Amino acid sequence: MELSKVFKLKLWTVLKLPISLHHRNFIMKSCPAAPLDPAVSPTETELRIKGIKEKLDQLIPPRPFTNVSSTTSATHSKATLLSPRDTYCRGDQLDVLLEVRDHLGRRKEYGGDFLRARMSSPTLKAGASGKVTDFNNGTYLVSFTLFWEGRVSLSVLLILPSEGVSALWRARNQGYDRVIFTGQFANGTSHVNTDCALVLNSSAELCEYLDSRDQEAFYCVKPPHIPCAALTHMHSKNKAVSYLSKQERSLFERSNVGIEMMKKFGAITVSKCNTEKTAPMKKKCKFGMASTIPSGHVWKDTWNPVSCSLAPIEMKECLRGKFIHLMGDSTIRQWIEYFKSSIKTLKSVDLHESGKFQKQFAVDLDKNIKIQWQKHSYPLVVSLAYSVKEIEYIARVIDRTGGGKSTIIVISLGQHFRPFPINVFLRRALSIHDAVQRLLLRSPDTVVIIKAENIREMHTDVERFSDFHGYIQYLAIKDIFQDLNVSIIDAWDITIAYGTNNVHPPQSVVRNQINILLNFIC
Repeated sequence: MELSKVFKLKLWTVLKLPISLHHRNFIMKSCPAAPLDPAVSPTETELRIKGIKEKLDQLIPPRPFTNVSSTTSATHSKATLLSPRDTYCRGDQLDVLLEVRDHLGRRKEYGGDFLRARMSSPTLKAGASGKVTDFNNGTYLVSFTLFWEGRVSLSVLLILPSEGVSALWRARNQGYDRVIFTGQFANGTSHVNTDCALVLNSSAELCEYLDSRDQEAFYCVKPPHIPCAALTHMHSKNKAVSYLSKQERSLFERSNVGIEMMKKFGAITVSKCNTEKTAPMKKKCKFGMASTIPSGHVWKDTWNPVSCSLAPIEMKECLRGKFIHLMGDSTIRQWIEYFKSSIKTLKSVDLHESGKFQKQFAVDLDKNIKIQWQKHSYPLVVSLAYSVKEIEYIARVIDRTGGGKSTIIVISLGQHFRPFPINVFLRRALSIHDAVQRLLLRSPDTVVIIKAENIREMHTDVERFSDFHGYIQYLAIKDIFQDLNVSIIDAWDITIAYGTNNVHPPQSVVRNQINILLNFIC
């Protein structure tokens, strides 16, 4: 697990508010006014968002600094192996005490650093995350479970110092304009482009694309003499804007992100030790099983959960008679692409859309297998134009899904929300939560699974896309869905264990994520 604080969010007392089942139609209109102001009418959702945001603010306190020298330094920090031995036994826990210091060698008196602990044996294609406990006084306990035998390397990376964490959190929640959206409107045989955004501060007349029930909105400047309904395509690009000071930005330079804190430690040797002691047989992984920290380990390129055993499942037979709905971003689109490459009888159906973000639908008529992927609604941060003619919010898709024991829904969202204030993600997660709750009331045997975010490239555009943003979303979505009968595939922990650092991990990782799904449903 990755932990810069004990970010165990106990937010559900805030979230346990009545849920309105009142449906309203999607509204698309021209409006001269500026965007929604949620403060005007604090609905139940607004209160829930406010409560979560306040909890997060408490967990990420401001850490202003006058000089970079007073921020956490990986080089000057001290790691001590507790109870060191010549040989360790498989199954043991190895603990490291981490005392963080600044660039002048002074002990830090507070925690909050964004750390990533991992153990690995590259020759065995083995890896696992470590558990980090923050004592909030400049010391951390890093615990590794020694899952396998052999030579094992230990790593603790300082992804971001606490001062950088604080700066990123403040900057994230300040503005919506780090990404510029361009909408394309059809005008006869030609087209017209205008600016679009989640929040658009403009005196011009606006097109408002509003889901009035969930208060999800997107805006475009209305082209003269062209109706709002003529919007057909969208693309985006990053805007040269930052809410960080020059000094704060220096913390996110490549040379300062993801620095090893255990350079002086060599690999350790892990042995089998007690040959008479056999590990207890684990039950097969099933839907609804609780996860652990860490949730598992990779060995010989295969994921092995801590709390249960993944059985080999014959994919085609498992999916017989099932309709798999994959909803979200391109990390879940990888799943349908894997299904299509693995099941040769699965045939794509041409839905007459175009582009990478077109809806995908594949069927096996003999086995009655149906698999569909569709993108989530705005924001989608994509430089290539994509069609928005049929774009819709996941909550609305779920609302018109009948459900049942043959219906499997897998949802993944987060990566495209990282450049925007956290309330955008929280609102979307809550609206999906409420839609899933409604679905399970009418069809309680529907299987609903949340695929957590993957970790991604460490040094790419930290202010917009840092894994810190993703980590906060990962914690929030686990907390938001904890009261429902859904399962979470912990892609966050899995991709740390694999050490992928790629928003689109390789096929072997996708295969193992899908194997968890197959064990849940068969």
